[in-house]
Amino acid sequence: MSDTSTRSLADLKDIVSAAVVAGPGGLTGAAPKVEPKRDAQGRSYATGRRKNAVARVWIKPGRGEITVNEKKVGVYFARPVLRMLITQPFLVSDRYNQFDVICTVVGGGLSGQAGAVRHGISRALTYYEPELRGILKQAGFLTRDSRVVERKKYGRAKARRSFQFSKR
Repeated sequence: MSDTSTRSLADLKDIVSAAVVAGPGGLTGAAPKVEPKRDAQGRSYATGRRKNAVARVWIKPGRGEITVNEKKVGVYFARPVLRMLITQPFLVSDRYNQFDVICTVVGGGLSGQAGAVRHGISRALTYYEPELRGILKQAGFLTRDSRVVERKKYGRAKARRSFQFSKR
């Protein structure tokens, strides 16, 4: 046997434990640093999705103005719950009123669109500041909510509801 081969299972255990302690970078020990993704204007772009809604989101440093389909967020999302949903990523990451958001949303209803904008803002924040990824991921904002409306089946009134039964 050569010197580099393992002589026993104990040697193999030592090699494996040294690699686990070193982390994903191997024996070097340091994880690679993620670079921010910004365009020429200093903006970060991300796409958010929820139900049938798709939101294209750009964030840049600013005074906290949010524009949805060229309207102010208070006009487009009139319900306070939807506005609260959109601002959650900023509140969790302590970046409230530090970024301007410009987004376009298509498809779905208002609730799905608000969820898509929140998902897009969260992803754009991680592209702008990669160190925020852990906080936003722990809060569950980076996971795309995959629940969608079930399709209607034939022989049924809706997806699962049967037609009304008549005994006579």
